Amino acid sequence: MMQAIDVEELSLLDASRLLNSGSLTSECLVNQYLERIAQVDRDGPCLSSVIEINPDAVSLAQALDMERGLRGRRGPLHGVPILIKDNIDTADRMQTTAGSIALLGNRSATDAFLVQQLRAAGAVILGKSNLSEWSNGRGLHSVSGWSSRGGLTRNPYALDRSASGSSSGSAAAVAASLCAAAVGTETDGSLLSPAAVCGVVALKPTVGLISRQGIIPISTSLDTAGPIARNVHDCALLLNALVGVDNNDPAIRNSPNLEPNDYTTCLDPNALPGARLGVVREFFGFHQKSDEIYSEVLSALERAGAILVDPVTLPSSIRLTEAKRTVLLYEMKAGLNAYFERQGSRCPVSNLGEVIAFNRLNGHDVLKWFGQELMLMSNSKGDLNEDEYSIAIAICKEEALVACIEATLCAHQLDALIAPTEGPAWKTDFVLGDHFLGGSTTPAAIAGTPSITVPVGTLSGLPLGLSFFAGRWSEPCLLSLAHSCEQRLRARVPPTYLSKVG
Repeated sequence: MMQAIDVEELSLLDASRLLNSGSLTSECLVNQYLERIAQVDRDGPCLSSVIEINPDAVSLAQALDMERGLRGRRGPLHGVPILIKDNIDTADRMQTTAGSIALLGNRSATDAFLVQQLRAAGAVILGKSNLSEWSNGRGLHSVSGWSSRGGLTRNPYALDRSASGSSSGSAAAVAASLCAAAVGTETDGSLLSPAAVCGVVALKPTVGLISRQGIIPISTSLDTAGPIARNVHDCALLLNALVGVDNNDPAIRNSPNLEPNDYTTCLDPNALPGARLGVVREFFGFHQKSDEIYSEVLSALERAGAILVDPVTLPSSIRLTEAKRTVLLYEMKAGLNAYFERQGSRCPVSNLGEVIAFNRLNGHDVLKWFGQELMLMSNSKGDLNEDEYSIAIAICKEEALVACIEATLCAHQLDALIAPTEGPAWKTDFVLGDHFLGGSTTPAAIAGTPSITVPVGTLSGLPLGLSFFAGRWSEPCLLSLAHSCEQRLRARVPPTYLSKVG
């Protein structure tokens, strides 16, 4: 029998190399992760980051081991265990519920396009990760990381602290080495924020780079899936498998030709020297001790040769904030109803109104911590032909993309913008909900442009992340800058599973 290995902090790249060398089998690797999930996620710290384990994971690994022996490997992900967020369809024995007990029993007849891509690359879908219920699209005062199906995902650095959301389970599981890497989704902050507070790397790509087909939606204008990993190289490796041309996603149909691309070839440890980085100061100043750490980070970037343009200001307006909310409310109703219709009889609900009614009927389990105000507001909206929606979407595209991100980059001849991703993780609060100190995810979210967060330090043991963001299709540049920053700072530390901080 092959000797077991320690998967804690094992990189995706190293796992791939061990599998390729024959010193490790996918079956052994899957079993090691399943054992760790039992020890860390189900028992011990009890993170509750994995909402469902794939009952076929071991048999899939065995088949991939056999294939590797007969025909060689498909690529770097061959036999590597990956977790995916529980709003992503899989055509197997697992459910897709967005964390809601209203969708218990929802099984898809087809894989989401990104799951097809992962399977084609030889990845083992190890299971599904917990999330903020309905991707934080239900209530105004939500508790990030909590879902009625999966309970509360805890931050592996301090169990009384939030793992943020909505891809809380994906980020916490990666931080705790419960998988080689994971896939999350973002509307605004749902990849970057949990990754930052859980001390890992996440990329929110340009909307239209990764297909959203088969993902329970919030907003067709803002939604995207993205990779989460413990380092930038692993993030790029996973991104390679996720990207593909899918004519069923209108954002991809309207995108430039997506040629096959190996994003790992873009990674340059010396990308910082000469890079012009705009420091967006409006995303500082929320917390003095955090600012002191970020000041040291900026100094380190300058010592590495980066040219800091400090400060730069991103135009913003109340009109843009209101337009974003309007777009989200219209698109959530339209998107969810379209998803339920595609699922047909396999789904226990057929429209957003039925979800709202279910939540009321099962309020003791579903609404005990916070309400469903966003769903109620969304359900009151008309269809996407309404003038209110058309005006709002036009404002978002013009003010957030053209007049904000792209104009600022051009005016200062910048390679990227930088800002704190999020403050340190706050205490989970079931009474008042989340306590965000402030974050920088919204401009790129509304613009549909890419951003990446990388660990840059800790405050009282709680991770802090720095975001790099730029214009559409700038993923190679952002990955390279983040990689160079990561190599310079070497700031990531493994989680400590403290019961509390202080």
